Amino acid sequence: MDPAAAVSPESFSLVHQIIHADWIVKLVMAGLAIASLWSWTVILDKTFRFAALNREANAFEDAVSSGRSLEEVAAQAGERPKHALPRMLQGALREWREARTRGISNESQTAFLVQRIDRVLDTIIARESQRIEEGLGLLAIVATASPFIGLFGTVWGIMHAFQNIAIQKNTNLAVVAPAIAEALFATAMGLIAAIPAYIAFNAFSTKVGKFTARLEGFADDLSTAIQRRLAEKV
Repeated sequence: MDPAAAVSPESFSLVHQIIHADWIVKLVMAGLAIASLWSWTVILDKTFRFAALNREANAFEDAVSSGRSLEEVAAQAGERPKHALPRMLQGALREWREARTRGISNESQTAFLVQRIDRVLDTIIARESQRIEEGLGLLAIVATASPFIGLFGTVWGIMHAFQNIAIQKNTNLAVVAPAIAEALFATAMGLIAAIPAYIAFNAFSTKVGKFTARLEGFADDLSTAIQRRLAEKV
């Protein structure tokens, strides 16, 4: 039987390549498919999370700049707000109330209170930055490792194809073409997994930086507002 007769367009279909691939190549494809699904889970989660964070931040900043007192805005946010901005406001006001209860009579006590408020705000910012960065490490791993894993599957598949040539003692391209196509598909899967993860990692890293800068800007404004209060009291 002519080997070319056994080759058809179906031999190069996605399902055929997966089913008839070498078991090592199948493992590589399965791992890359899982990595791609995992990275897309992170991408969708981060997309919705950043949209919600910025939407809530806009609403809270509008409330702060509406002319109402900071105490009223902080009380409206509830006892345990999830967003970092109301937590920062409540933490600063808590330190302010405690210092006012003990009494602030000189500049050294004022400076000490400002330092305490700054430490509270910095701690909240650091924890929030760490929280929103969760998952980016996975995207970085998928983006950097997937092409090499796919390349390994391709090299293994091509090596397996040449072994079949040696066993069958037939150099007809129809014999080796499907196996080489299966091997090359592993590289394609590696790129399919890596490219979205790479783009998303860079995009979300930028968003993390912008949101952290937004928190730091709010912290500076809040610290300035507290210092004005202290100047009025001392």
